[in-house]
Amino acid sequence: MSVIYVLLAISITVALLFFIAFILSVKSGQYDDAYTPSVRMLFEDELVKKTTSKDKVKMDKPIKPNN
Repeated sequence: MSVIYVLLAISITVALLFFIAFILSVKSGQYDDAYTPSVRMLFEDELVKKTTSKDKVKMDKPIKPNN
């Protein structure tokens, strides 16, 4: 019968430790944004094309119509 009391005390102690760890993680802001990371992988990253000075010159020139 005494083993049950020891196991009960140990389980309550472990439960309190996990509860304290949970409270500390909530207060530190670990669970602030739970939605975005789960859907971030569904969006494709936008590719940014770097423009060179040659591309800028080509863009600045007017297009001549073909006659």
